[in-house]
Amino acid sequence: MSLSEDLRHELAAITPRSACDRLAELSGLCHSAGSVHLKGRGEVSVHLDLSDPAVARRTFSLLRAFGVASEIRTYRRHAFDGATRYQLHIAGDERALQVLNEAGVLSARLTPLEHPPRRVVARACCRAAYVRGALLGGGSLSGPRSPHLELRSSGPRGASFLAELAAEEGARLGVLDRGRHAIAYAKGVEAIADVLALAGASQAVLLFEERAVMSATRSRANRLANADHANLVRTSRAAHEQLRAVRRLRRSGQLARLPSRLQEIAELREKHPTLPLRELAAKCRPPATKAAAHRRLKKLQELAS
Repeated sequence: MSLSEDLRHELAAITPRSACDRLAELSGLCHSAGSVHLKGRGEVSVHLDLSDPAVARRTFSLLRAFGVASEIRTYRRHAFDGATRYQLHIAGDERALQVLNEAGVLSARLTPLEHPPRRVVARACCRAAYVRGALLGGGSLSGPRSPHLELRSSGPRGASFLAELAAEEGARLGVLDRGRHAIAYAKGVEAIADVLALAGASQAVLLFEERAVMSATRSRANRLANADHANLVRTSRAAHEQLRAVRRLRRSGQLARLPSRLQEIAELREKHPTLPLRELAAKCRPPATKAAAHRRLKKLQELAS
């Protein structure tokens, strides 16, 4: 499963402790995944479009706890991957409209609200429940490479409201208006972990941080392996050029007339064509430094050219 699916399944398994938490969570769900349909003659209905069956069941249970009847329908999305989507249809009867008004989804005049009034999220537990509902209805999590968390909202005011709630609880969310909808988002492991912890997704936090650590470790290992490979290639090429220089000097008879230190390093390079400079220098008598071995071999190459 993806990180988003893991997150939704964990959040859907959390049972709100009080009626105010249930109301705030329902509000977050409706504001992130809901749409209000005006049928005329004062009739109103609300549809919630959800991507996960666990979230659909959770929303159905929330509505039933408030005495609101709803119907779950499925359809297959034509775009992208053709995944199955779940819709909850809430008919606009008197009880449903009352609960949706209390949750800050509809105003007293039955017009849609971009975000609920402060009374719905007055307590810390209610703010956490609202963020949880927003994640269930319109949240997505990607990573561990380029970690990114999004909470979808119908408009910029709703996204700004989410960011304000998160800030009150010590989490940071940015806001971006994408025209047809807006998002509240977080980037980076720490910022995302703060938002997930606020919503109560402790397992998702651990899993996300574990994947981030594994990804960083894997990337570092790959960088080191690539660096080692590059060093081996450079060392091999340098040794090949040194051997060619020694052989030219030997064929021309110049090598026998060179100082003993240059003759020694030339013979060592011929005997040990793959040995790195540090180990080659250690075989000199007396042992030389890596820099000294490099200077002697470079001198041989200059003489050969």
